[in-house]
Amino acid sequence: MSSCDKPEIVERGTKKKENEEGEEGEDSGFLGKVKDFIQDIGEKIEETIGFGKPSADVAAIHIPKINLKQADIIVDVLVTNPNPIPIPLIDINYLIESDGRKLISGLIPDAGTIHAHGSETVQIPLCLIYDDIQNTYDDIQPGSIIPYKVKVDLIVDVPVFGRLTLPLEKHGEIPVPYKPDVDIEKIKFEKFSFEETIATLHLKLENKNDFDLGLNALDYEVWLCDVSIGGAELAKTENIKKNGITYIDIPITFRPKDCGSALWDMIRGKGTGYSMKGNIDVDTPFGGMKLPLDKEGGTTKLKKEDDDDDDEKINSLHTSHGSLALYVRKRNVYNVTA
Repeated sequence: MSSCDKPEIVERGTKKKENEEGEEGEDSGFLGKVKDFIQDIGEKIEETIGFGKPSADVAAIHIPKINLKQADIIVDVLVTNPNPIPIPLIDINYLIESDGRKLISGLIPDAGTIHAHGSETVQIPLCLIYDDIQNTYDDIQPGSIIPYKVKVDLIVDVPVFGRLTLPLEKHGEIPVPYKPDVDIEKIKFEKFSFEETIATLHLKLENKNDFDLGLNALDYEVWLCDVSIGGAELAKTENIKKNGITYIDIPITFRPKDCGSALWDMIRGKGTGYSMKGNIDVDTPFGGMKLPLDKEGGTTKLKKEDDDDDDEKINSLHTSHGSLALYVRKRNVYNVTA
């Protein structure tokens, strides 16, 4: 038997392993070619037709409405579609958090369509309810400014690429507003009669917020013993510093005879309840706000005092919140008898 006729002696395990490796190599080569072919076709289609991945960016954040109850927030997202056909905006997932704590989250389905070869601004409306936030996190106090982060996921469906998620983030600050505290420091009478009395209210306004308030206007009404003695709307410009106090004068005209027993109780030295309600329109670093003025539960009475400067101080009005001085100019002094 020649050497070429001799049988090849190979271990069984080694032969099997070589056969498996050979089969795997064939499969790998075939599948690899198929994948490369599909990828090449996709790239050629993309180059020929012009498909591409859309992009998105947070263009701006607006606070169109803010008051003591809630803050309405609009997130403007600029979405660019480079494709020759419109693409559907399937869902929008959003989250607002502060220092890693969730404030609100939600989903907006079927958010519209982005036109072909164009850019559009998609507005995402959000709403922060302050009571919900403060009930969840008791360390968030009225008057404070809190940091926030807005997270938005835009889910779009693009031919060739399929469903894509475009994640976005934006940081900022938002206030938790608090109404100012109001006190009537004194009332100065310019004219006094039972038919018509003209007076000036000297108000003390305390800003309890961590941001300035730019006063533009206010409206108010004053009651004595549940009887309105008058009110008005007034354009007034004043800057109230954060956590600061300012004083403003506002006019009031009323007829004492319409006050009934309230005025007579006050003249006789008896306590008479008073209250003041209204609103102030202010500018803030976060936009315009309309904040309430509210003072209730005060009591008043008249007390004789000495002369003071150029005005004759007839009486002072003492309240549970302080002393209110009543003045009448010397040229317009009126006697009141019970």
